[in-house]
Order: sequence, then C-alpha cells, then structure tokens
Amino acid sequence: MSLVVYNTMGRRKEPFQPREEGKVSMYVCGPTVYNYIHVGNGRAYLVFDVIRRYLAFKGYEVNCVQNFTDIDDKIINRANQEGKTTAEIASFYEEAFLEDMKSLNIQPPSIMPRATETIPDMIEIMVGLVDKGYAYVSEGDVYFSVGKFKDYGKLSGRTPDELREGEIVEVVDPLKRNAMDFALWKASKPDEPSWDSPWGPGRPGWHIECSAMSLKYLGMGFDIHGGGQDLIFPHHENEIAQSEAYTGERPFVRYWMHNGFVNIMEEKMSKSLGNVMLIRDIITHYPPDVIRLLVLQSHYRTPIDFGPDALEEAQRAFERIENCVFALEGFLSNIHSKVAPVRTEREIALIDLFFDVERRFEEAMDDDFNTARAMGVIFELVKELNTFVDEQQVLQSPGGPIVANQGMDVLLKLCGILGLFEPQSVEGEKTAAEWEEEHVPSPDVLIDLLLEVRSLARSKGEWETADMIRARLHELGVRVDDLRDGVRWKFVG
Repeated sequence: MSLVVYNTMGRRKEPFQPREEGKVSMYVCGPTVYNYIHVGNGRAYLVFDVIRRYLAFKGYEVNCVQNFTDIDDKIINRANQEGKTTAEIASFYEEAFLEDMKSLNIQPPSIMPRATETIPDMIEIMVGLVDKGYAYVSEGDVYFSVGKFKDYGKLSGRTPDELREGEIVEVVDPLKRNAMDFALWKASKPDEPSWDSPWGPGRPGWHIECSAMSLKYLGMGFDIHGGGQDLIFPHHENEIAQSEAYTGERPFVRYWMHNGFVNIMEEKMSKSLGNVMLIRDIITHYPPDVIRLLVLQSHYRTPIDFGPDALEEAQRAFERIENCVFALEGFLSNIHSKVAPVRTEREIALIDLFFDVERRFEEAMDDDFNTARAMGVIFELVKELNTFVDEQQVLQSPGGPIVANQGMDVLLKLCGILGLFEPQSVEGEKTAAEWEEEHVPSPDVLIDLLLEVRSLARSKGEWETADMIRARLHELGVRVDDLRDGVRWKFVG
C-alpha cells in the first residue's frame, strides 16, 4: 500500500505525491512566544514530529520549516505587564519552547525563522498585493481585500457570504472597507516596536508572516502545511488568499494537514475554564514517552482527552511495552546454554509473525499516519513476546534466544519510528559522569539506607536479616557498631 494523506483541502484522502521525487517540503505553524506551551500546542508538534519521522523512514528527505511569531499583540501586552521589551519576552519564551520540545524528544526543524527577521519579505509581498489591487492602504494600515479573492473560503468550505452571516463576530474596524478584510500591516502606536515601510512605521499582521516564511524557504506549491484545526480559519484561509493572490499561481500548498482538538477531562481546554495544562507541568509527573504515547493512541485528526485518567492509562500502556523490553533483556542476559538455529514450529511461527507485524504497522501508517492502529499492532507484538518469554522459562529451547533477540529488534524499531524509547538528542546533554554526579546516591546515603532497613528488621525480631546486612557491609569494608542510643559506622578498608 502506498502512502495516502487526508487533505483538508477537499476533505478526502489522497495518494501522497510530493512536488519533488524523494523529497518532502513541510511547513508547521510555530508558537507565538509570549507564554509556555500547553498540551494543545504540544499535541500539534508531537503529531507533526511523528509524521516527519515516518516520512524519513519511508526514505524521503524532509525539509521542515517552523516559525517563531516574535511580534504580536499578546507579546506586546505581556511585555507591558512585566515592564520588559517585546524582544526580552520573545527571547525568554522562545528558549522555554525549545526546552519543552527537547524534553518531548521532538526533532528540531530544519529551519526556524523568526517573524521579525522576515519583515522585508513580508513588505515585498504586501507591496505586490497593493499593486495588484488585492490590498489597500488605510491611514498607515494595509488590509487584504477578501472580496477580491474569488476562492476565499475554499479550505474551510465556507463562503464569504456564510461567514458574513454569523461566523465572524468582531468590532468593525472603521479603517476597513469590509468587515472580513484582514490586516497585513498595522501602523505603529505609541510605545510599540515598529519597522519602516512604504506606508510609514508599523508592524506586520499575523497571517502574512507564514506566507512570507514558507514562500521564502520552501517556495510556491510546497508539499505539507500543518497545524491545529483551530488554524484552518482564519489563519490558513488567509495564507492561501494572500499567497495565491501575490504569486498568481496555485496551489499554495499541495496537502493541508490539521490535528484535532485537545480536551481536559472531556471538556474543551480553554483559559476561561481554567483547565489549561502546560507541557512543562505534566512532564514533572510523567515521562515524555507517556505523553507521546497518549498522543499516538488516537488518530491525529480526532479529538483527544488529556485528563488525569487518560494520562494514567497511557502510563500503564507505556509500562507494558517497557516491561516487555526489560523481560527480553533479562531473558537474553541469562542465556548460558548453547544457542541453536530456530527449529520448533512455535519459533518459526513467531519469526513469521515478526514480518507480518512490520507489514501491518506500515500499512497502518500508510493510511494517513494511523498511529492508533499502528500502536495496536505494537501491543499485539508485546503480548506475543511476553508469552514467549514466559514459555522459555520452562522450555529453554536452543533457538529461543534468536527469536527473542529478533522480536526485541522489531519492537524497538517500530517504537523508534514513532519516537518512543529513543535516546534524547545528544546536543547539550550531560555526560554520563555528570549525570551520575547529579543522580547516583553517594555511598554514605546507601549505607545509611541499609542500616535503616537493618534497624527495622531488628525491631521486628528478624535477627537473621539484620545479621546478614551487617556481615555483608563488613565484607565491603564497612564496620557497624551498635550503641545504646543508635548505630555508628565507618570505612575500615
């Protein structure tokens, strides 16, 4: 089966045929850096990380661009609240975003441009739109004239008339010719950062930056544009209008892909409900792989619940895989007899199963990156491997180690394609010695712990256990003296 992708433009699955054979150009809408990212943002970045990984597994060279929105009303408001510059706010939360992405083991994009670095490119597009009559200037602001672009609404499936009848609720800007027109450029206001332009000092609107950055780094007609469903309208709809109006070419993007919404305990996540969950808060309670597994267990286009119950369920699911890997490692580390070729019917059947598992996993992922089905295949494999290891404790067949080793290789390979059980990026990581210095307890702490256990054994009359601990410590060069008011110890070499 060849790869098929659900294209929001047209609302159907389509065979995936990139613009250039063997290469995929991909743009994912990045963060507005005014706050820490929440699980809604995190799901999008995890989803497109998995998509990117699978495309690489299929042999594609993936060029992924993801932007930073580092000038915006929210950033300006945050800067005013904290008495800082917008650059300081943007820099702080950009760094926080990168930390969160690394903690989730999300691969960094090929290019991460900032909006403020691309303003000349935005101005060039706006000049072209004004010259072509698709945009107009109003007292230093520049607006895109939605009525001039005849295909407006084709991504969301809503016509301008339908949108005008009730889909948009906003205070009408007196500078606009039409309530649906959107800002490309905003004239500067007191105490706001601004840049020079043909229409006077100001700053760009939100939508224009993604057109400028994607066209600059990927060119017209690139392969995949990704983001959450909340971006379909108006952000992505506006991107299409301004990009195709400016270039006179279409399509702007070959495949539009959008991930589903995130709920918290079956309620829509929102600031008004006070149920926003930050990635950095969750990761203090759950390993990154648990968060990733929770995302993988649903198809990327469906809603997903990120409540405590869902996280606990994902924790248990992750432990099932983890325990299977530990069991296989333990079994293989205890092999003392001579290993022989696979020869029993059971062993041959399992080897055949491994090939079938890989085939069904790839079929699932080829069907619009169906990670839910792919994870089902992985759990089938886990069940079979656990059963086999249990059998081997009794049977100890000579061919067992070969089967176990191949099974573990397949399990880790499939998990690795999805970004599970993968070591963190080496860049900026601590050395083993540094990690041990921070995390491995000192001998003093361990000896004190053993003596606490010994004291507990003595209080329960378990003298044999207490004496064994003391004897073993003595063998290790630790003398233990029982005193009237407690115990003392020292190294005696």
